[in-house]
Amino acid sequence: MKSRSVWRLRLIGGAIFLVVAIFAVRLFYLQIVKGSEYNDQADRQYLRSARTFFDRGSIYFTGKNGNVVPAASLKQEFLLTANPQHIAKPDEVAKLLLPILSGLDKDEFLAQVGNKKKVYVEIKSGLTATEAEKIQNLNIKGISVFKEKKRYYPVGRTASHVLGFMGYRDDEYTGLYGLEREYNNVLTHRGSGSFASFFAEIFLNAKSAVSTDAVGGEGDIVLTIEPVVQNQIEKMLAETVTKYKADAGGAVVMDPHTGEIIAMVALPNFNPGERQKDIIALPNPLVERVFEMGSVVKPLTLAAGIDKGVVNPATTYNDTGSVVLNNRTIMNHDQKAMGVVNMQEVINNSLNTGAVFIMQKLGKDSFRRYMLSYGLGEKTGIDLPGEVAGLISNLRSPRDIEYATAAFGQGIALTPIGITRAFAVLANGGKMVRPHVVKEIRYAVGTVKTIKPDINTKPVLKRETTEAVTEMLIEAVDTALLGGSLKLANWTVAAKTGTAQMSDGKGRYLEDQYLHSFFGYYPAYKPRFITFVYIINPKGVQFSSDSLSRPFMETAEFLLNYYEIPPDR
Repeated sequence: MKSRSVWRLRLIGGAIFLVVAIFAVRLFYLQIVKGSEYNDQADRQYLRSARTFFDRGSIYFTGKNGNVVPAASLKQEFLLTANPQHIAKPDEVAKLLLPILSGLDKDEFLAQVGNKKKVYVEIKSGLTATEAEKIQNLNIKGISVFKEKKRYYPVGRTASHVLGFMGYRDDEYTGLYGLEREYNNVLTHRGSGSFASFFAEIFLNAKSAVSTDAVGGEGDIVLTIEPVVQNQIEKMLAETVTKYKADAGGAVVMDPHTGEIIAMVALPNFNPGERQKDIIALPNPLVERVFEMGSVVKPLTLAAGIDKGVVNPATTYNDTGSVVLNNRTIMNHDQKAMGVVNMQEVINNSLNTGAVFIMQKLGKDSFRRYMLSYGLGEKTGIDLPGEVAGLISNLRSPRDIEYATAAFGQGIALTPIGITRAFAVLANGGKMVRPHVVKEIRYAVGTVKTIKPDINTKPVLKRETTEAVTEMLIEAVDTALLGGSLKLANWTVAAKTGTAQMSDGKGRYLEDQYLHSFFGYYPAYKPRFITFVYIINPKGVQFSSDSLSRPFMETAEFLLNYYEIPPDR
């Protein structure tokens, strides 16, 4: 037994000696024979790991027929680098490079390679394959060209606030805004950072033997955004903002039954593929900013009154042109009195006194409960970062005036996406949906996660209430909106305009600055789309009926034709 143990110990010892000997020989080869080459590689290790192996999932739009269109992907480019310690004659190197790289600044290049303390400097990124090949063929000592992948947005500025962009947070290249940020964990392909295993390199000299992080929840994102519609809405909004010299504008098109966002536009926008200088334009105002919306809120007030049973379309009141509450006077926008009118006239003529009448019939507690049930004081849960909740704290006040102004959309501030969700309750028969821009996630492992509609099963309004309000909004479009001149021949549209004074942020209203808004759904009896549009501080036009009615109705007709929706009249 003792001789066997000695034999085993000798065998193990011999094996260990052999491994150590092989390790030592290989290490001598790497450090002495190949030392200079590997030092160069070590100098460039961080960059090659970050750039050469950078990978990220793609983002796609979805066409109306289900085809996907790339919105964000990766583009193969090349990076020119230099090791100043290996460049003996910088002027001669510059003469060789300048004919190939027309954008190369000679003085800047000489300054970069003149610093002999450095072993690595980046000279120029974004080289084409042709430029890279020409430089490599020169075989200049100290000059290297590496492949690099860059985030590429083939659609340019289209849907920039939805897509967002990438940049550096500390030392990490990551999503900073939009979906690039919200779905960064999905889009970041951590398994792409392949590297040669140290022991495989030593024993096998096999750079192809790689160690790769396990693939987890990484994948591509497919959006609900339809590219043709997105471009059409952007064109419409840009023309409107330009025509009226507005400070900004926004628009959203949504399926009122599912919450799928078909288009989302904010102006001014930006190019995600360029360095961002105007930081004011980067946040998405449709989800990250609140506005006092004005008279577009009146249909929500009307719906609450009808649902509660305190008014119906035929209910009348005496419009004296003004109402005094808490020593403050509320007047109609034209400061005129219409006498005895019904609820249809309240909508047709956008009477502030009529909205106050409905609120008073409801009572403050019931009015508050309905406004809360529309979700106006909460976030919608949309899958975009930075969403804020609407500000309706005035509805906790005991003062009647706060409720009265809220009834026609002043004194409460709402996000565009929040009020669009509330309007969808009128369009879909009383249900609350969650807006979303992601249709599905296609994981790298081959599975697909479909984002299902998130619908509150408890109705906010009775179906008969939404049907009554829809009829009234159709009537307003067909007969009252610019005298009925924009009525569509083949389809019904239920819509309402809004013109709201803008606040100075200190509790006072600006005399000459307004927000114009317009919402509607169509075909009104079986809605496929709900659209909300707004512009900020338009010039030379007083009311939204004049600024937004025509662009809105033309857009509605485009969508109905584009999707080949059958006429409903």
